[in-house]
Amino acid sequence: MSKTDIRYLTPIDIEVKKEKYCRFKKAGIKYIDYKNADYLSMLVNEQGKILPRRLTGTSQKYQRKVAQAIKRSRHIALMPYVTDLYKK
Repeated sequence: MSKTDIRYLTPIDIEVKKEKYCRFKKAGIKYIDYKNADYLSMLVNEQGKILPRRLTGTSQKYQRKVAQAIKRSRHIALMPYVTDLYKK
């Protein structure tokens, strides 16, 4: 074995970044309904925290609307504020 042969025990991970896109712009959604708790549950994690833009790919304009809709939904008890294992 010469010095030019480099062997790795595990293959090198080459990260391929997926293109992030705003699901609301793509679908043409103008209004995010706070009464649709099932749809809003996709945008929160298991503890009930709102997922950030860097994870969801949502644009800033729609992220503000999502946050407002989730807060309204929590206020009228359609969604919990804090929980253990919200998603199953």
